[in-house]
Amino acid sequence: MKLSSSWTIAYLAAQAAGAAISHSLNGFSITEHPDPVKRGLLQKYVTWDDKSLFVNGERIMIFSGEIHPFRLPVPSLWIDVLQKVKALGFNCVSFYVDWALLEGNPGHYTAEGAFALEPFFDAAQEAGVYLLARPGPYINAETSGGGFPGWLQRVNGTLRSSDEAYLKATDNYMANVAATIAKGQITNGGPIILFQPENEYSGACCGYEDSFPDGAYMQYVEDQARNAGVVVPIINNDAWGAGHNAPGTGEGQVDIYGHDNYPLGFDCVNPSVWPEGLPTDFYKTHMEQSPSTPYALVEFQSGGFDPWGGAGFAGCAALLNHEFERVVYKNNFSFKVAILNLYMIFGGTNWGNLGHTGGYTSYDYGSPITESRNITREKYSELKLIGNFVKVSPDYLLLTPGELTTSKYTTSPDLAVTPLVGGNKTATSFFIVRHSNYASQTSVDYKLKIPTSAGQMTIPQLGGSLTLSGRDSKVHVVDYDVAGTNILYSSAEVFTWTTSGKSKILVLYGGPGEHHELAVSSKSKASVIEGSSSSITTKQVGKAVVIGWDVSTTRRIVQVGDLKIVLLDRNSAYNYWVPQLPTKGENPGYSTQKAAASSLIIKAGYLVRTAYVKGNDLHLTADFNATTPIEVIGAPSKAKNLVINGKKAHVKVDKNGIWSSSVAYTAPKIKLPALKSLKWKSIDTLPELQASYDDSEWVSAKPSTENSVTKLRTPTSLFSSDYGFHAGTLIFRGHFVATGKETTFLVQTQGGSAFGSSVWLDDKHIGSWSGIDAAADHNGTYTLPTLKKGKSYVFTVVVDNMGLNGNWVIGEDTLKVPRGILNYELSGRSASDITWKLTGNLGGEDYQDQVRGPLNEGGLYAERQGFHQPKPPTESWKSGSPFDGLSKAGINFYSASFDLDVEKGWDVPMYFNFGNSTSSAAYRAQIYVNGYQYGKYVSNIGPQTSFPVPEGILNYRGTNHLALSLWALESDGVKLESFDLIHTTPVLTALDEVKPAGQPKYKKRKGAY
Repeated sequence: MKLSSSWTIAYLAAQAAGAAISHSLNGFSITEHPDPVKRGLLQKYVTWDDKSLFVNGERIMIFSGEIHPFRLPVPSLWIDVLQKVKALGFNCVSFYVDWALLEGNPGHYTAEGAFALEPFFDAAQEAGVYLLARPGPYINAETSGGGFPGWLQRVNGTLRSSDEAYLKATDNYMANVAATIAKGQITNGGPIILFQPENEYSGACCGYEDSFPDGAYMQYVEDQARNAGVVVPIINNDAWGAGHNAPGTGEGQVDIYGHDNYPLGFDCVNPSVWPEGLPTDFYKTHMEQSPSTPYALVEFQSGGFDPWGGAGFAGCAALLNHEFERVVYKNNFSFKVAILNLYMIFGGTNWGNLGHTGGYTSYDYGSPITESRNITREKYSELKLIGNFVKVSPDYLLLTPGELTTSKYTTSPDLAVTPLVGGNKTATSFFIVRHSNYASQTSVDYKLKIPTSAGQMTIPQLGGSLTLSGRDSKVHVVDYDVAGTNILYSSAEVFTWTTSGKSKILVLYGGPGEHHELAVSSKSKASVIEGSSSSITTKQVGKAVVIGWDVSTTRRIVQVGDLKIVLLDRNSAYNYWVPQLPTKGENPGYSTQKAAASSLIIKAGYLVRTAYVKGNDLHLTADFNATTPIEVIGAPSKAKNLVINGKKAHVKVDKNGIWSSSVAYTAPKIKLPALKSLKWKSIDTLPELQASYDDSEWVSAKPSTENSVTKLRTPTSLFSSDYGFHAGTLIFRGHFVATGKETTFLVQTQGGSAFGSSVWLDDKHIGSWSGIDAAADHNGTYTLPTLKKGKSYVFTVVVDNMGLNGNWVIGEDTLKVPRGILNYELSGRSASDITWKLTGNLGGEDYQDQVRGPLNEGGLYAERQGFHQPKPPTESWKSGSPFDGLSKAGINFYSASFDLDVEKGWDVPMYFNFGNSTSSAAYRAQIYVNGYQYGKYVSNIGPQTSFPVPEGILNYRGTNHLALSLWALESDGVKLESFDLIHTTPVLTALDEVKPAGQPKYKKRKGAY
């Protein structure tokens, strides 16, 4: 193997450390890599101690959010969500890579277009966020197969184990993906600072539990990465704090131990119900398991997945809302978490059959950034307050967590406090206060008893009480450093602080109706320089000036010496942003303490993306969803003009140096087509029911199976993945010659949760299974009409494959649970009397559409022909609309086109919406937009009825090709009740024009049947 220059240097350094120990596993070369101390010789850019990472020598907390670029297949939009993460105050993004999308054909790795990783790395670098790479090979991620390609069903060996067949199967993927990741590492000037091999390698059964975790297996996966050039630290993600593969001796130990936690679970049906208990022992457990590494929560809950028939993601967003963030994330800080990754920060879409069997097209996840990339949920704004606080509080990483107590630090037994106490390296302390019953919805008044550098104090000192509202938590800071000024204490929470010239600016906020107090170590008097002084009291106490204030919806600014203290209510604070000024150029760069201390404070409503100074101009790039006042607090002294999205703004400067301006908003006129009025063309996409249909080119079922989990119960295998068909609709045709005595046909179909199936005898529909949310398979017995002796008949069985099972527990091999027909019985006949043929997507693993990938198409006739792609040959098709539908059970395919002309500079969320009343017959529909399958709708199960499609899949200034498959499961047929294209509030955006994803047009396919 030819080594890259950077890896050669690293390899020689490892040799110099004397730490490489070679041995073999099933004939494969394995290298045991050095311990964390010696690992530092591999690269100098990312190191660590027991408290945190150091990046380029600076101690840094990693505050990260999870994004899956493959769930937004428009690379030019990746910068949008990454900038929205940066605006939260975060400095990192974690991403999975889905193996199934990159090696759909075994041995043929391809990562181009929407599947290329390099543009994502470039966008992260432009946004100024580091990356945590998580390529698997197993990822789970609620993806089909957990990211495993379906062809692993044919691997004769236990998956995620040391079985040679499985290890060989991973080699090509891991060599390629890890090499790409290696090129994007910080050591090569890229944004990647951490690498996670495998995922949630935490549970085993079936004979594997006694030797679990298998260190040799984990070492093999780590070595795949190291051998491809990965030199940044390796971190893991245990599914709970079990200590698997924590640093120590032996094989498979990671550099930095990390784990998951989803404390509220996934009951999105009851979003106001929080389960009993909240973890309080994470830090203690960490110190027992991995005391030499920083505490890492590599996946922590930010939303929830929702199953077929579930509550919908609005319920998940309500369960995991802003209150959850206030209470639970601050609880995490009480453990001094140093690496915190929130899953998901932006969920995206399970387009093109990439989702797992348990979930539907949307992967919104109830995230802070919605599926349509909006940031209108309050949880985004709340998270921005938390993220920006962490960014300007580096001493947090030097604190030592104390014991949780209900009496030592407050006057109320209804409250619990965890102290984070400073020591020799910092005087700062944090006191994290929450309800003893964390789910309490009761408000509690209290006083805080705290040790400070000026002695023990009970606050408020000037009278009154502090208040903790229901489902709230607070971080009270003590001896908090603001650029050399000591905040002796503050009961109000810190949003951010910065410096501007010779001044310092501190922003505090409180909840509605609260009373707060802060003390500044200063002999200067406090004066109110903006707003009313009503309800603000000040007093010199010892060597500190104490300021008491009641929260008001009107901003007040108090000056103490060279410190300006901005007092806000929390809802007002939501409108403030802290863009990072770059040291050069227009992009912000990565977060550093120096950059945080020189950031701007902007009041600007919806979103501020970036800020930079060019000449005498201060440039802001920002988005607006309403006419918005703009204020700049702490403008750079060299800046004389304000330029917003390239346009010079009129600015007023007040006595305190605050710039004010405004941006006018007038929504553009957006004309959307009435889908019912389009010139629809239709074609029968089940021509297999016609007597003249020729299936001679279909795959013939073979008498054996390569699936090693499910016992074959039929003479030939009818498991679709045995033949390379892993996604979307599956069709089976069973030929037999009748004796005339057959009366029933039993068939057991399996397609995963919420699947459906239909059965025809020749062109006669004999029954369907319309599905329920929990059922992954179904036994159906169907009555046959009188058959003629000696006549040939054909059963056509259509199965909706809802995605492949994941493979979480090692030993169960649940990926190998098949899709297709498990068993059948024709009354009075031998099973071998039926000869079967089957199909899925054209070519199976030799898939036709290299741009949209291996999972985008299923086995419907129209899909096999490529009619879902733009400009299909509809001239010979009949006029037919899905609003007229089918008069009997069957599947029709509809095609139409429409133009959009959305004004440039506007980000307009668009959705395709189905009407759904309980009286509608059961049906299934798939939406194809410019060739991309962007929605699977199941009318009788739901919950999803609205399907967002992003610009780049939709052409906002041009022609769009829309197609729809409509599967009527009931004998009376079905027609669409309603089907509309709608938009929500347009956003005036600073985004560059979106480049369309690849949209290859229809071409006649060779060998299409």
